Amino acid sequence: MLSMLTLGIEEEYLLLDPATGLPVARAAQVREAASLQPALERDEVQRELLQAQLEVATPICHDLEEAGGHLLRMRLALGEAARQEGCRLAACGAAPFTDPLPVPVTDTARYRTMRSDTRLLTDQQLITGMHVHLGMPDRGAGVTVMNGLRPWLPLLVALAANSPLWQNTDTGFASWRTIVFGRWPVSGPPPHFPDAGAYDRRTRALVDGGLIRDIKQVYWHIRLSERFPTVEIRTMDVQLRPDEAVMLAGVVRALATRALGDAKGRCGVPSVEQEMLAAAVWHSARHGCTSTVLDPFSGRLSTVGEAVGALLDHVAPVIEDSADERHIVPVLERMQRDGNGAVRQLRQLRKAGRDGLVALITDQTTGV
Repeated sequence: MLSMLTLGIEEEYLLLDPATGLPVARAAQVREAASLQPALERDEVQRELLQAQLEVATPICHDLEEAGGHLLRMRLALGEAARQEGCRLAACGAAPFTDPLPVPVTDTARYRTMRSDTRLLTDQQLITGMHVHLGMPDRGAGVTVMNGLRPWLPLLVALAANSPLWQNTDTGFASWRTIVFGRWPVSGPPPHFPDAGAYDRRTRALVDGGLIRDIKQVYWHIRLSERFPTVEIRTMDVQLRPDEAVMLAGVVRALATRALGDAKGRCGVPSVEQEMLAAAVWHSARHGCTSTVLDPFSGRLSTVGEAVGALLDHVAPVIEDSADERHIVPVLERMQRDGNGAVRQLRQLRKAGRDGLVALITDQTTGV
């Protein structure tokens, strides 16, 4: 069995009014209340772009059980802090309901500049994702992982889709967050890079050319960290359930581990051309798990079930007979049976209306 990479998970959340489901600008108050929660360290709760958003980040973890324990601990404690401030913590990829007034940006120089540069785009960032950080031996390994994960991005988008509602409307998309976030200048699937040097030259050229303000505005679905020896996978919506977040993190880590093994001569996955990949990600954002998805091996659309089967076959050498398998396979099977977050949000809205939907997306333990 190949050695597993360390990982960390970040989750972004919305703060909603419990009666209306509208975003509320109480991030500073909730963060202060969270500092009094004994289960939370203050640096685990971080500010985000808009004052109706907060983010948590796990410590560096070595196994999925550890990561899941941290996520559940932080969700419960931060959820209690939100309740103390008269709002609810919501784990959905986009705000389902909004009013005409924009949520103010968080009062930092960076965020004020972003709104000055991109007013409406910034106002519309009421979207939340989950990011997986994987420890890398060096930047070259990070590029290998980026290239190895690229063909799997459409399936990851499809599985993680949890943002079908936007501005009081069923968008017809499973992951509207993917569409909104794709409006930034450097976003979507990353190109294939021959090595770390090419990655660094091309990303720095964007900054040096004045096309983006700084390297942090490289918003690809996968990117290298400029501060730490990690690769960051940013393609997924935040999940209704913490065990689904753990499952996706485990899938990402298994794919990355397999990619590093492939670089040493094992059989890999064919590369996907950039235009095909971008179209396949859009297709997955549109349909989620309810239609078809790009099969990385054939380069053609297949059922989600067939693509998941190909995924599990591909990562079997990494997860077989391991604790990771127990966190991945049963949750994937349940998701295929019960639907991903997007399917369950729409089902609950039709069944129980706005109140039922708000209850679903603010349940920090199950999201069922």
